Amino acid sequence: MNNILDTALAEYGITEVVGSNNNPRILQYSKEIGYSWVQGDELSWCSIFANWVAMKAGYQRSGKLDARSWLKVGTPTTTPKMGDVVVFWRVKKSDWRGHVGFFINYSQDKKYIYVLGGNQNNQVCIKPYPVYRLLGFRSITHA
Repeated sequence: MNNILDTALAEYGITEVVGSNNNPRILQYSKEIGYSWVQGDELSWCSIFANWVAMKAGYQRSGKLDARSWLKVGTPTTTPKMGDVVVFWRVKKSDWRGHVGFFINYSQDKKYIYVLGGNQNNQVCIKPYPVYRLLGFRSITHA
């Protein structure tokens, strides 16, 4: 899985541009995965980033823009390894919205999951998410 993390880490710090301008790199992620109609960087782009990273690293991908689409990719696991896909709910568990990124580790107290992903504080970074929002971990393989 290191090539997934290497690919994602190479993008660390890529940030949305506030206002009417857009970061061309984020638009490039969209274009390269086949969503050239995306014209702005202020949409939810976590799945765009995850799909782009998986494509560049040669792994399975969801091919969709919604984070929860990743719950159908690869195989479920309860013992994630660094680089596995992690999916969370947003707003409420039954809502269609979510967040997707790549597993880094649990916090020492096991209350948070550290995730490397896009659209985390409007950028590519590592951020902790509360365990109670977890929908699942997925191990993905080479495409």
